[in-house]
Parts: sequence; structure tokens; C-alpha cells
Amino acid sequence: MNTAKLTILYSRLSKEDERENESLSIENQKRYLEDYAYKNGITNILHLVDDGWSGTRWDRPAFLQMMEMIESKNVSQICIKDMSRLGRDHLRVGLFLEQLRDSNIRLVAVAENIDTSKGEDDFMPFRNLFAEWHARDTSRKIRAINDARTKDGKRVSGAIPYGYIHDPTDRQKWILDEAAAPTVKRIFQSVIEGKGVSIIADELSAEGILTPTAHWTKLGVGMPGKPNANPTRWAPSAIASILKNEEYMGWKVLNKTVKENYKMKRREANPDKLIFKDDHPAIIDEEMWSVVQRLRGTKRNRERVTGVPQPLTGVLYCSDCGYKMYHKQGKTGRVRPHNEYVCTSYRHYSRDCTIHYIRAEAAEELILDTIRRTCNYVRKNEPEFIKRVHEVSATFQETAIKESKSKLVKSKRRRDEVTTLVKKLFESYGLGKIPENHFAELLKGYDEEQQTLDADIANLQSEIDTYNTETVKADKFIDLVNRHTEFTTFSPVLLNEFIEKVIIHEAVKVNGKRTQQVDIYLNFIGKFELPQSEYADIQEEPPKLTGSRGRKLRKDMTEEELRHEREIDARYYAKKRAKRIAEEEQRRADILAGTTFEDTPKSIKSKSAIPKAPISKVV
Repeated sequence: MNTAKLTILYSRLSKEDERENESLSIENQKRYLEDYAYKNGITNILHLVDDGWSGTRWDRPAFLQMMEMIESKNVSQICIKDMSRLGRDHLRVGLFLEQLRDSNIRLVAVAENIDTSKGEDDFMPFRNLFAEWHARDTSRKIRAINDARTKDGKRVSGAIPYGYIHDPTDRQKWILDEAAAPTVKRIFQSVIEGKGVSIIADELSAEGILTPTAHWTKLGVGMPGKPNANPTRWAPSAIASILKNEEYMGWKVLNKTVKENYKMKRREANPDKLIFKDDHPAIIDEEMWSVVQRLRGTKRNRERVTGVPQPLTGVLYCSDCGYKMYHKQGKTGRVRPHNEYVCTSYRHYSRDCTIHYIRAEAAEELILDTIRRTCNYVRKNEPEFIKRVHEVSATFQETAIKESKSKLVKSKRRRDEVTTLVKKLFESYGLGKIPENHFAELLKGYDEEQQTLDADIANLQSEIDTYNTETVKADKFIDLVNRHTEFTTFSPVLLNEFIEKVIIHEAVKVNGKRTQQVDIYLNFIGKFELPQSEYADIQEEPPKLTGSRGRKLRKDMTEEELRHEREIDARYYAKKRAKRIAEEEQRRADILAGTTFEDTPKSIKSKSAIPKAPISKVV
């Protein structure tokens, strides 16, 4: 044995092992291995310890260090208490043993009397398999215990979101952190004001507000994560994490993530998470949460001039294809910058749809006017408003549920048909009736259709469930109205608090005028039609006059009047053209005068020679 090389005494202890067997403690393992080394005259030893690491993990620090030393050929032998200390995955342990054999490194499992220098133990693979079964069984027991606790509404983790602290008398209860809770509410309010996560992070950093990790460190609370070198430098990801946390509504959310099995490291979102409402003090209400999530679901590009995101993006929808409207801005080919919305499908040629053009300024004016008139009506006629809202809601909900259920039945029927077609496709391919390239192409098409149908079915079912569980909240809209006193200017806050969505229809021409229908849906009450009396202040303006002749503007003229104007224009432009031709001929004659190219200029037609366009008289 080469004594110049190291003898590694490796010890490992997971939290589960510590609970089950006191004799497996790190101190006992180290003492046990040292006694063996002393009795067998082994020197030049090195302790490597993984304390608190599961045997199913293969990224253990001490184990990785040992692997590096093996690859550098500085190890002669490895001593462990038993084979389970190496790990609880019989395949990975088997590969590790093969590596030791290839490197001519001796392995000794003292308690199980295993020494690879004396020959292979035929029972070793079974020991490794039993160790893996033990890990699987332990994982199953721990999961069962945690599931039982979470079903009873008890937390199994000590993690706590920024803005809360544990109740000193009961760690299962959360209370508000008076220093951090206002910052959380400010973050949500900033999103409603139209700010992005990067802007919010920059503002908090500029004001010197401690990050969550730095704040917990200041309070002496041990939480995951290492503090940054700058304790006031907020990251956009931290803001995004706060905005996704449902627990700020006062909800207790358990079983948020899940692992597929005990060997997996990565945890996935659990669709069957448990929610207990009104468990602890809320920092934000459910309305603010829903508005923020809707805003976060839409990407808003900053304007090129101001650098501020356009607030209407994600609110305007095309009435025909249902897609969100696309924001266009800039000065391409125009004197004044354009700021407008068009249908996304039309813009990207992805669907057969029309432009649905509307100026952003016009949409903002319509939205502000709708908010102002509706709020004035609510303040003056609150009982009548509540009655009308409930009547309209009942009718709309019944119609919407019928339509959604009909679409759901059709989608499910088509989903079953596609499944049957896929089965027949595999049978035909297996019998050699269709070539492989056709099979792959057809299978890809069916697979894409199935994915689309699955998404449609989930969305339709969600809509039906929403209709069945939610009622129109007229009282909440009244509370919203009472919180605002002025509606003089359009703002992102006003838009996001009052407006759910805006449906833009294609413009049409009526009597030569461009007319466009815009449906505005308000939060809590949907599309609300005001009584005609509320529009009494909008009077039909008389035709505007312009110039000394007192003619109407063309947009206010009838077809007969327009025809008369066109005839006048034809005469005017005929005169202008004749004058220009005469001037050009005269300039030509002046240039050629006295030269060999002198030519008799063409006669300039007199005014009397200009043909007159007939003028019709409007009666």
C-alpha cells in the first residue's frame, strides 16, 4: 500500500438518519473510523464530512472533493462506516465502485466487514439496493407526514415572505412586519401606476430601502439566500417574486411545489396546492392582486420618445379575432409622431383580419369620458345603479354560460375524434399502409391540434367555473368610485383600477363620416349602458362654417352639396393649370429670344378660351 497517498475517512449524515439513529451521528462515525484506522496501522488520514446531506444527493460538497482527489490520484483507500454512507442509489453507487476499481483504490465498509482488497462481496449489490429502498421508504413517510400536516392547515416550512414575521407566541402564525409591509403595498401600487419591475427596483434602490435578505439579516431572522455586497440594491427578479406571491392577500398557501420523486432536485409548481383564506393580515386585497396579475401578463414596450410604457397595451382587444391590439409609434413618413393601435393579426399577417385602427389619444378620451359619466351616474343614482347592474349581469351570465358550454362540448368531441384518428394512424403505419414521412407529418398535425384543444377546453372550463362562482360586485365598484374625486385627466392608475378591457370594432363610413364602435368593460360590472338622460349634455352641433363665403365643412355636407363643391374645384384647378402652362411658355420664349433657337412662343390662351366647368346649383 502506498502510504504517501491519503486515506479518506468519509462520514455522512442526513437529517432523517439523525432522527432515526443516534449512533449515526457525525461524531460517532468519525470516532468509529479513527479506531479502525488506529487498530490497522493506517496513517496519513483525512476526514471528509457531509453533515445534513441526503444520500440521494450526489452534489454533496465533501463527496465532490473526494471525487476530485480520486481523479488527481492522491487517494489510496476510502473508509466508511457502511455502504449507505456513500449514497442511496444502487446504480450510482455501482458506478462509483467501478471507478474505484479502475483507479486501484481500496474501499472499506467497517461495520459490514467489506474490504475490496480481499475480493468482491457478492452481497454488496443487494446492500446498495436495500439502502436505496430505505431512502425511498423514508421519503414516502416524510411526504405522508407533511401531507397530513398541510391538510390540517399547518405549515411544514419556516420560510416566510417579505412583509411578515412569525408571531413570537406561535410560529405557525404570521403578523405584519410594520417596516416592510408598506414597501410590499407600494410595489403592487407601482405596477398599477404603469411601472415595470426594473423601474420599481431602481426607485427602491435609489431610496436606500433594504432588500428582503438584508432586512431579515438586520432582524436576525435566518432565511435562505446570501446578502448582496450592496444591501439596498434591489433586483427586478425580487420584485417579480413578490408580485407573484398570493400570500399577500392573507391566504395561507401550502404544497406550492412538488418533486416527482425523491431522486429529483428540481421542484415544480403544484396544481393541487392548498389555499386557506383569511389566515393572516392581508397587505393587499384580491382586487389589487387580480389587476396586477392582468397587467403583468402583458408585455409593454417603452415609448421611444418618453421611455414610458404605453398604458393601453394589453387593454385594447380586436372585436373580430380577439387578439390584443398592437401599438404603433414613431414619425415614419409623417410630420407629427403617430401614436395608434391596430389589430395584431392584421399587423403580423397571422390571421385574416382587418386593421381596426384607433388613435391612442381617441381611446384615452373615450375611456376617461366613460369613467367620468359612469361615476357621476353612480353617485346620483346608487339604488338604481345596483338594480340595473344585477339585471344586466343575470342576462349576460346566462347567455355566456350557454355559449361556453356549447363550445366546450364541441371541443371535447373533437378531442375524442383526434384521439381515435391517432390510434388508427399508428395502426396504418404499423401495417405498412402509409410511408414514414407521411406518418410523421400527420402525427405532428394531430399533436398540435390536440394541444390547442386541450388549452381551449381548460380555458372554457375555467370560464364556466368563474361564471358559477362569481357574482357582479356592484358594491365594490361603488367603493372604487368613492375613492376617487376627480376625473379630469387620463392616467394609468385610473385606467387600471376602472377598466377591465376595451373592444375595438372596425370603423365604417356612414353618410361620408368615419364611425367606430368601442365597447368599454369596467371592472366588477362589465359593459354598463348608461341611460340616455346621461348623454343629454351631448348635443348635435350645428354645421360649422368657414371662410367669408360661409360654406359648410365637407364632412358635414350631403352628396348633392359635395358634387357641387367638386365642380367648383374642377373649374378652379383648370384655371390654375392653364396659368401655369402659360407662365412656362413665356419663360421658355424669354430664354430663347435672340438665339438661333428662337421660336415663336405658343399663344397664351385667354381667360375666355378656358373651358368652363358646368356649375350646378344646390337648391
